Amino acid sequence: MADSEVATRAPESDAQEETQPKGDGEAISGIEGDTKPDQGAASMGEVTKFNDIDVYVTKPPDYPHSPSKLLLLLTGGTGVHSTNNQLQADKYAEEGFLVVMPDQFAGDPAPTTTTTAQAEEKPSIIEQVKLGVASVAKSFSIDMWLARHTPEKVLPLLQKVLASVKEEFADAVANGGGIYAVGYCFGARYVLLLGSDLHQDVAEGQRSPEAQAEEGMVTQGPQIKAGAIAHGTQIAKEDMAALKVPVCIVAVENDNLFPDEEREQGRKAMEEAKLEHVMKVYPGVPHGFAVYGDYQDDKIAQAQGEAFQQMLAWLQAH
Repeated sequence: MADSEVATRAPESDAQEETQPKGDGEAISGIEGDTKPDQGAASMGEVTKFNDIDVYVTKPPDYPHSPSKLLLLLTGGTGVHSTNNQLQADKYAEEGFLVVMPDQFAGDPAPTTTTTAQAEEKPSIIEQVKLGVASVAKSFSIDMWLARHTPEKVLPLLQKVLASVKEEFADAVANGGGIYAVGYCFGARYVLLLGSDLHQDVAEGQRSPEAQAEEGMVTQGPQIKAGAIAHGTQIAKEDMAALKVPVCIVAVENDNLFPDEEREQGRKAMEEAKLEHVMKVYPGVPHGFAVYGDYQDDKIAQAQGEAFQQMLAWLQAH
């Protein structure tokens, strides 16, 4: 069960090691702010397949005897098999949502790096060279991974999952009047894309969202009813300007993965469009703070709880 008694360790990244617990040679996602892969904690859902795509499904304890609403949860780079991500999904299920968390990466989660408790406070010249080489190699690996997981690849996969969800859990979709969505890190942008009026060729992966559409191209309309996102990555102001559904945005102050200027331009675009939205910027916390974890820093732990309640309340209100 996803409660504080079995919480996994907090998300880790090279940029925030001072705030996170460390282990001995533990593999973590190379994407800044992503959660650790499987750490052995117990989750209450199960991994199944929809259209040959791995999907973690977790349900409210009283479902189907009591009605539920369908929530699509899109993760950061550690993906569907990360226990932290599964526990995050379980928390929404405990609040009454039937949660479907797909493998957006088709079995290819973000590359991992390694941390060690024996790292020197002042590394030698040789160690500095080694660390520099490792940093360059990791950056290259991440860039290559991101190049493999573009909207042209991810959106068609999500379309297949949504088609299966509408059939498999038609009762929950109908009860909620549509599909709700929540996204963290990498997954946040795809909540915005699913909440916009995408052209059909973009939804099918035939063209990137940034490329110019051909005249007369058919649009398919938003695929979700409402969304909530936390510390998104690769989000442009155009993604927020194109939104057509209510959205809750949790952001981190001075986050280089979701820059303040880009975020504020997006906020102004949503205001001009009179789109229903709420945005809260959290200072003094690392990127990735909103993902479930056993935080040693009380400030981060408190902010994580606040962010979850903010996103949950938004979804429940819509």
